[in-house]
Amino acid sequence: MKTKLYNLVGKVVGDVELSDAIFDVKVKPTLVHAVYVAITNRARESWADTKGKGEVRGGGKKPWQQKGTGRARHGSIRSPIWKGGGVTFGPKTERNYDVKINLKEKRAATKMCFADKFRADGIFVVENFDFTEAKTRLAVELLKGLGITGKRVLFLTDGKSEVVRRVATNLPKTEIMNAVDANVVALLKAQSVIMSQAGAEAIGKILK
Repeated sequence: MKTKLYNLVGKVVGDVELSDAIFDVKVKPTLVHAVYVAITNRARESWADTKGKGEVRGGGKKPWQQKGTGRARHGSIRSPIWKGGGVTFGPKTERNYDVKINLKEKRAATKMCFADKFRADGIFVVENFDFTEAKTRLAVELLKGLGITGKRVLFLTDGKSEVVRRVATNLPKTEIMNAVDANVVALLKAQSVIMSQAGAEAIGKILK
């Protein structure tokens, strides 16, 4: 399939061919959601931590004698049924939130996100990211020319690009990523995706 090719001021300079196997696939929301959950869970950290009966300080002495007091028998004031005692089955920092997802499913979901963005006119391919200066105003001019000012934008570059980082990093609601590292979370978060022609080719190679 073909789409418009833009220059760095947002003007159409021609057409570029995109892979049908990536930008024209059927979207399956269930798979996309499963991959999204797997990625976000992998980045999740467990902070909550509670102490069990054996970890709480104190409670070495038996509160009162076993028999003859008329009260219930107790062996430690750090029992979970006492105030200030240990917690039964409480959260621990070693909890694992990982959800298993295989590479084939992850790549399929990434293709679906690209296809969905393309159908919503949210994919823009530029010739290159060879900005003449590392100035934010150049990125602003590009967004204005493409008509996506104020939207959440994802820049996909071919490899690590220091120029793009310096040009676009100060823009609000903007993320910069290597094209081959594009994932479901980043694509769903962005309203518009701007990629270089070389970046589009790199995506085609890795996702095929």
